[in-house]
Amino acid sequence: MLSRLINTNQVINDNAWCILELIETAVVELNKMHLFLINLYLLAAGIAAGLSSSMAGLASIVSYPALLSLGVPPVSANVTNTAALVFTGIGSTASSTKELGQHKKVTIKATVLALIGGIIGSLILVVAPASSFKRIVPFLILFAALLMVFSGRGQMGKRSQLDQQSLLSRGGANVAMLLVGLYTGYFGASAGVIMLAIMATNDLDFPVNNAIKNFASLIANFVAFIVYIFTANIYWSMVLPLGIGLFIGGYVGPMLVRHIPALIMRRVIIGLAFVLAGYLFVQEYF
Repeated sequence: MLSRLINTNQVINDNAWCILELIETAVVELNKMHLFLINLYLLAAGIAAGLSSSMAGLASIVSYPALLSLGVPPVSANVTNTAALVFTGIGSTASSTKELGQHKKVTIKATVLALIGGIIGSLILVVAPASSFKRIVPFLILFAALLMVFSGRGQMGKRSQLDQQSLLSRGGANVAMLLVGLYTGYFGASAGVIMLAIMATNDLDFPVNNAIKNFASLIANFVAFIVYIFTANIYWSMVLPLGIGLFIGGYVGPMLVRHIPALIMRRVIIGLAFVLAGYLFVQEYF
């Protein structure tokens, strides 16, 4: 009788251990599946953001909210986003060598100004409190949208007939480009929109201005990224899948821009900028 009880207990214990092992295995597999889905989600968000960035300067309308939706704190989401955005800059630059090669002087000028501003902006973000950062973001993006509405109205690919009377003088445009670089280093959402609005005062076609914007943004983001490596909390595990998607979208975007009418691009850019500003405003204040 005692022997049977011992054997029964042994069987129960063995079964219990088997059940525990099965549960443990299931948990491990679920964690792997969860990680896979997160990476797939970031890859898809990266592709969409890369297209948005390389075509309109609006990567963060997708990538920044995607990081927030995964529970990444706002400032960390921003610096992680900036690190990944380097990949879309590489992709879009590789896809725009023709436009950049034909306009080296303008490209270098815009890049140097964006570079200087990017350094300053990234340093400001490091010392600024997260709470103030979160509350100012919707207004920065709203400003970008309004600037696109009132700058270069009716054209983005051709020089305005009022070019000589432009609201931005050549010197003013240089200062504005420097400030765009600063904004890129600080947050960057819709920075490309502001840059395109400023560059609409020249006589270059939209694909050319877009290519220059992409390259200048790449340099500003890269410098900010270097600063963040030593000063901020980057979620490295999310940079790679997001960055791969951004590279793919960044490479394809300039190809599409060459075939899409500038007026359509302008309207889409403005609409998406307003959507992002409204979304972040509601999220922060309500």
